[in-house]
Amino acid sequence: MKSRVFIGINLTEKVKKKLIQATEKWQELPIKWVPEANLHVTLAFLGWIYNDLLPDICRKARKIAENKEIIELEFEKIALGLENSPADEIGRKPNMIWLWGKINPELLEIVRTLEKELGLSGIPRKTFRPHITLGRIRAKKWEALNPAPEINEKFSLTVSAESIDVMASEFVRESHEYTLLESCPLS
Repeated sequence: MKSRVFIGINLTEKVKKKLIQATEKWQELPIKWVPEANLHVTLAFLGWIYNDLLPDICRKARKIAENKEIIELEFEKIALGLENSPADEIGRKPNMIWLWGKINPELLEIVRTLEKELGLSGIPRKTFRPHITLGRIRAKKWEALNPAPEINEKFSLTVSAESIDVMASEFVRESHEYTLLESCPLS
């Protein structure tokens, strides 16, 4: 049997509520909003993994976490995005709404180590900009709006990353449900 697995940073309930409140003004737009319970920062997406490999993945994540310190992540704006880039930077139509974070060298090192230890990439990343997916744009309905809405708003938020979490994602009743497989505290 397989599970769809990712490693991320879970958010506190207080932070999740702030993010839901920040998006209230856009609720009427054709966007499928991420449920409050699913808000997180993805560090590494592993995809479909055989369940018998999960203990080794959790062991490696624990080992990485125990050698890294708790870090503060700073987020700065809610904006349209596409494939880890602000839509206006690459000239393509947006398909997501993100809370964009500032580049953080300590977080980059965690991501690089995860990718190396889990065999996800042969080339070390040069950068990693954290983001939280807030919603997915419904393309046809969005394109029908004239003019298309602009979402680019300052939103300052600091999140304490105290652990990296190995998560499984399952599609249930037209939505993803996440299950915590292992929480790996940072030192």
